[in-house]
Parts: sequence; C-alpha cells; structure tokens
Amino acid sequence: MHDEHAADEERQALRARATARDEEIRRLAARLGKDRELVARLTSWRTGCPAGRLTELARAAHEARAFAEECEAELAEARTVRAEAEEAAVEAARVRDERQETAQKARRAADALAGLAFRLRERAAWQAKLRELADDATEAEARAQACLDRARAADEDRRGAQRAADDARRTARALRAERSEIAGAPDDVPEDGAEAPQASLPALREAYRAASQVYEKVGVGADLRAEQARAESDESAARAELDRLSNKVRTRAEQLLLSPDGSDGPSRQAAAARAEELVQLLETRMSGASEQLGRLRGEAERLAPENGEAHTGLSDELVPRDAEHAQALLRTASAELASRTEALEQAREAHAELLEAHRAAEDAAGGFDEIAAMLRDLLREHTPEEEQEQPEPYPGSTEEARQSAAEARRSLRGCAADLSAAESAVREASDILVRHANSTRYEQVRTPARQQIRELPASALPEHARKWADAFAPRLRVLTDELEQLERNRDSIVDRLRGLVESALATLRSAQRLSRLPEGLGEWSGQEFLRIRFEEPDQATLTERLGEVIDEATRSAVKKNSDLRRDGMSLLLRGVAAALRPKGIAVEILKPDAVLRAERVPVGQMGDVFSGGQLLTAAIALYCTMAALRSNDRGRDKHRHAGTLFLDNPIGRANATYLLELQRAVADALGVQLLYTTGLFDTTALAEFPLVIRLRNDADLRAGLKYISVEEHLRPGLPLPDPAEEAHSEITATRMFKRPAPTSG
Repeated sequence: MHDEHAADEERQALRARATARDEEIRRLAARLGKDRELVARLTSWRTGCPAGRLTELARAAHEARAFAEECEAELAEARTVRAEAEEAAVEAARVRDERQETAQKARRAADALAGLAFRLRERAAWQAKLRELADDATEAEARAQACLDRARAADEDRRGAQRAADDARRTARALRAERSEIAGAPDDVPEDGAEAPQASLPALREAYRAASQVYEKVGVGADLRAEQARAESDESAARAELDRLSNKVRTRAEQLLLSPDGSDGPSRQAAAARAEELVQLLETRMSGASEQLGRLRGEAERLAPENGEAHTGLSDELVPRDAEHAQALLRTASAELASRTEALEQAREAHAELLEAHRAAEDAAGGFDEIAAMLRDLLREHTPEEEQEQPEPYPGSTEEARQSAAEARRSLRGCAADLSAAESAVREASDILVRHANSTRYEQVRTPARQQIRELPASALPEHARKWADAFAPRLRVLTDELEQLERNRDSIVDRLRGLVESALATLRSAQRLSRLPEGLGEWSGQEFLRIRFEEPDQATLTERLGEVIDEATRSAVKKNSDLRRDGMSLLLRGVAAALRPKGIAVEILKPDAVLRAERVPVGQMGDVFSGGQLLTAAIALYCTMAALRSNDRGRDKHRHAGTLFLDNPIGRANATYLLELQRAVADALGVQLLYTTGLFDTTALAEFPLVIRLRNDADLRAGLKYISVEEHLRPGLPLPDPAEEAHSEITATRMFKRPAPTSG
C-alpha cells in the first residue's frame, strides 16, 4: 500500500528541485557565455595590444595632455593678446574719433579764421573807402549848403523882383488913374520919350498940386502967402537935411526916385519895407558869419602852438596852394592816419598775444615746478627697497609725455565713468528684478530662484545672474512658444468674432433697408420705418477693440466669483457695442399718428411718447421687419410669404382706423399674414378687414372634447385668385378629423 498524498508531495518536491536545477543550469550557461565572450575579447585585445603597448599609450596620452596644456596656455595667451588688441582697437577707435573730432573742429576754426583774415585784409580798404566816402559826403554837404544859400539868395532876389514888378504895375495903374483925373491931359501918350519933360514925376505932381492950390486960392492973398512961407520953410529944412547927406547917398536917392519904386508915396513905402527886410536878412547873415568866424578863431587859438610857431614843418609839396589843394592834402593825411592807426592796433593785438603766450608759458613752468616738487616728495617717501627699482624714463619728449599722461588720465576718467554707469545699470536691473520677484502677480510661483532673489542682498544678485539665466532659458522658450500659440488662438478668435460682428452690422443695415414702407401712406410713402445709424469702424480699430473684448472675457474667466456672462450671444453683443464706440448706435422709429407725419422718435422714448395703440402698431411693424429679415437671411427674400402673426385681441388697444390700416399696409409690404382674434364686436374696426370669420366654442360632453367651429362668414371679402398668377405656396400635407357618427340605442 502507498500514500497518494505523500506521493503527490514527493512529486511536487521533485518538480521544484528540477525547476531549480534548470534555473541554475540556465544561470551557469549564461555565465559561461559571458565568460567565453570576455575570454574572446581579452584574447582579441591581447592580440591587438601586445606587451609594451600600454606604456606607449600612456606616454602618448601624457604627451597629448602636455600638448593640450601648452595649447591651452597658448590659447589663454592668445585670448589675452586678443583682449589687449581689442582694448587697443577700442582705444585707437576712440582716439581716432577724438582726433577726427579735433580735426573737424580745427578745420572749422581754420575756415572761420580764414574768413576772418580775409575780412581783416579787406578791412583797411573798406576803412579807406569809408573815409573817402565820408570826405566826399562832407564836401557834398558843403556844396549842398552853398547851393542852398545861393538858392535862398536867388529866391529872395526873385521875391524882390516879383514885388518890384507888382509895385510897378500898381504904380502904372495909379498913374493912369491920376492922369485921367487931370483936366486937359491928352489921352494919347507918345511912345518915345523925345517930347517927355525932363523933370521928375514927383516934381511935376508937386507943381500940379501947387498950381491947383494957387488956382483955387488965387482970390485969397494972405492964405497964399502963409502957404508959401510954410513951403519955403519946409523946403529949407529938407534942403539942409539933404546937404548933410553924402554925394553917393544923394545920387542913389535920385536913382531910386527916378525908378518905379519912387513914383508915388505907396511905392516908396513898399520899397522902404522891402529894404528893411533885406537889411534884417543881411544882418542875420552877418551875425551868423561873425559867430562862425569867432568859433573858428577860438579853435585856431586853442590849437595854435605855445611858442607861436607852426606845429610841424611841412615840405614844399605839402604846403597847400589853395583851399581845394588843402582839402585834398587833408584827405590824404586822414587816410594815412587811419592806416597808421590800424597798424598800431595790429601791433597792440600782437603784443597782447605775446603777453598771453608769456603768461601761459609761466603757468606751464609753474605747473612743471609743482609736478617736480611732488615727484621729489614721492621719491623722498620711497623705501630703500623701492629705490632699488628704477622706473624706466619716458622715451619721448616732454610734450609727448604730457600728452600721453593727459590721454591716460582721460582714458581713466572715461573708464571710471563707464564703470559707474555699468554699476548704476546693474543696480537698477537688480532693483527691477527684486520688484518683479516681490510682485503679487507671482505669489503662486514656488521656485527656488524666486526665493533666492527675494532673500539675497542686491549686491549678490549679479553673481547668480548667469546661473539663473541658464536655468530659466528652457522655461523661457516653452513659455514663449505657449504665448505665441495663445496669440495665434487669440487672433483666430478675434477674426471669427470680427466676422460675426460685421455680419451683425450688415443685419442692422438690412433691417433698415427692409423696413421701407409701401406707397399710399402719405408722408410715410417710401420711408424707412426703422432708421439705424452708426459709424462704420475701420478694420484696424475693429480688430483692436474686439481684442480688448476677448481679453476682458478671458480675465473674467480667470477671476473667481465673476458674474460676466461668457456665452456666444453675450460676447457678440459686447463685440458690437465695442465696435460702435464711442457714439454707439442710434435707432429711431416713425411715430404712428392720424395724419402719418414723418416724425421719428428714439426707441428709448417710445414708452413715454407713444400711446397703447401706437406701441402695438410699432411692435407689429417691428415683428414684420424681423420676419422679413429672417426670410432674407434664409435666402427667401423674393418669396412673398414671410410668416404668420397671430394677435390676441389687438383691437382692444388699437381700434383706431389709421392704426389698423397702417398695420395691414406694413404687413402686406413685408409679406406677413396677420390674424386678429377678438371678442369685441366693433363694427368700425371690423369694417377695415376684408375677411371676418365668426367662431364658436363647441363641446362634446359625452366624449369630453371641446371644439371651435365656424359660425358664419361676416365679410367674405377676399379677392378671388387669378389663375394666371403663379402660386407662391402649396399644401404638402393635411390632417382631417372626422367626427364619428353617434350610435343609436
């Protein structure tokens, strides 16, 4: 007998040992394969690398390492040389720029100096010409003054001659009048003076007057003798006064008495007045001449030498022969004096320049002494170890050394300024970086770099800048790609929204166009029931404003507890409102009234201006417009039927005849079928409809059903269809309900 259970366990144990042995065999076989492969590789390596090959390879590696180190040293030296060359190139470029700028300034200064020198060379000629012109002007003024004096004298003579001629004519008229008064005087006067009396006219006149008096007083002897005595006494007094005058005066007086000025008393008085005026004029001229003579004498006495001799001796050719020669010599002397004065000014300027150069040399010498003293002090302060190192003297001249030192100081100042600017830029960039890291926008960013930027001092930030830049570069590329993708998505959304907005604006324009009323409505004929006005935005402005709408919707989506709706219609409405900013859209509607005046009212004022019937009429017109617009959008703009509108008791609010006519006219023009339902029996209102059907409510009490049946046709006034007219609609399906016949019994 045997135990099956024990046999089963034994079989399981044998199977387990066999499995373990198989695993061990496979493992050993794998190790054997690896060992064989390793042996093959070692054999191949020993074949390809005989004894001594490792030493050669080590030596070659050492040589390559040494060569690499030499190359690195040469590379470092080359980089140093390259950096020095770049610095030298930068310095040379800077020096070149400075030299070019200096040369440019020197050229400009040379041009300016050349122009100034030319003007200075021409200055002497200009001054000489100016002096000649001044002398000519003086001579011209003198000649003009002389001509003016002669003109004044000639004018006075002309006036005197004119006055003399006037006096002569006046004397002639007086003599003619006097001759006409003389009794017995002949009318004809001989032209030649052969028979003329030799006595003067005053003597003849006096003789005539005496004869007349004698003739008149011939009868009175005493009066005549008294008159004769007075006349004799007057004659003796006048003769005594005449004898006291010189012969020249008596001769001139006789000439004046024989002239026309002495013909009568008025002529003599006028001549005496003219003589007085001439005397005054001559006295005025004489006083002016005396004053000028005194002034010239005073100036001559002031300028006269003290010893009474001449100021200087003149050669024979410089002694003036006459006044004109003296003026010519004076002009020549003035020109020579001006040239000598100009030469003196130039000499003074040269002397001033030499003094300035001398002072500059003294200042330079003083500066050199100060530098030498400073160097001596520095040499005294040096230690013996420092004195052993003798500095190399500058190979160039002193001027070159100064220029080199000045350039070095200038370069040092430039480098210091660049260093200060760079440090300032680094500090500013560090401040900006810290502000960005501390901004509330990045509170959710949990990166070690942000924590380090916030905790490290500002002076330590530049040391870690390169490490942070390398760490942020991959993330920057990823974010840049994501932002570009977002921007492309935003542009596509904006383009799609722009198309929808443009379609909406086109719909508004179509609504205004389709609301045109038919003819036969008075002033409303051909008018647009709706007037929609807005400014069409350009493409760039529209794109920008729609982008703002998209950005606002995106921000509201990110915010928590935002009540801004983000459905399609709300977004489209906001896009239309943004596109029509700032004026927006203005909608006006015609106000229905009894006379149909073309009066438009904004839609916002309809509730305040319109009555109930007018509001209903406007609502029906708006519905008809929207139905026509919907039919137009579906491509059925040429189809007359645009829909049906059921109205629940509209006559209760709009029972006026003109309102019903207007409702039906608008609906007929836009292809909308109106169905009025009312419980009122208003015959005036019902008379406006071509078809009136009276309905009745029925009920089947047994079946529990309610029906509406036609009671009667009050006005079957629909026109009969024209068989020639094309049908615009057809019935495609119908449903008929047949009331079951009642069962008997």
